Amino acid sequence: MTVREQVVDIEVGDRRIAGTVVPPTMSVEGVLFVHGWAGNREQHLVRAREIAALGCMSLTFDLHGHAATSSYQSTVTRNDNLADVVAAYEFLRRFPDVNGTAIAVVGSSYGGYLSSILTSIRPVRWLALRAPALYRDDDWDKPKQSLNRDELIAYRRMTLPAKENRALEACAQFSGDVLLVESEHDSIVPNSVTANYRTAFARARSLTVRVIDGADHALSEPQWQDAYTALLKEWAQEVIVRARLPVLEARDGHSTGSLRYQSI
Repeated sequence: MTVREQVVDIEVGDRRIAGTVVPPTMSVEGVLFVHGWAGNREQHLVRAREIAALGCMSLTFDLHGHAATSSYQSTVTRNDNLADVVAAYEFLRRFPDVNGTAIAVVGSSYGGYLSSILTSIRPVRWLALRAPALYRDDDWDKPKQSLNRDELIAYRRMTLPAKENRALEACAQFSGDVLLVESEHDSIVPNSVTANYRTAFARARSLTVRVIDGADHALSEPQWQDAYTALLKEWAQEVIVRARLPVLEARDGHSTGSLRYQSI
């Protein structure tokens, strides 16, 4: 935290002695939550609070064209929303007590797609993606809602080299820790999309893959929401909290670029 020394008086019976309080100098990690298309910041508040309880500064926000600005949803573009994500990132990075070199980004669906691209234009140390979507690079400035759905479905079934998609190319350059979560019965973002992301993260320091058994894309059942919250918190404890203890990490050892699969 920012040093804010304070001179204080300490009562000792009928007299006083002077003291100076010196607060900790260590800043905290920042965690940015990016919701999906037609979502809002409220959807991530429970997870943001869980992560904040680990000692991090969490920020959730509404993308333009959502929540209070939903009347603009038919005209908002991916470029507009990426600008939102960058602005939210900068707000968090500059927030008092936040370590600007220790930022994590948690993105879901459309928000996962935008979060992936963010890593190519801003420093991100940790990246968590749940059911990250994919879109063609074409029509970047076209309203997102007007994209051809049939073409999009067909595109998401393809095996794509990282160099052919802006989000995947950003993932291919990412060297931090990654959590990649998919739903077993996702009809919006099929397994082929997750496979493309998984392949792209060849340079990641660590890649943790999880499958939520029985879940749909929206995590429409409470148990699926709870499962995602639990695994996100577990991952954050492992890669973010543990990063505060470099000596302990060096003693225990770690597997760089490891790939771990687990269904819950």
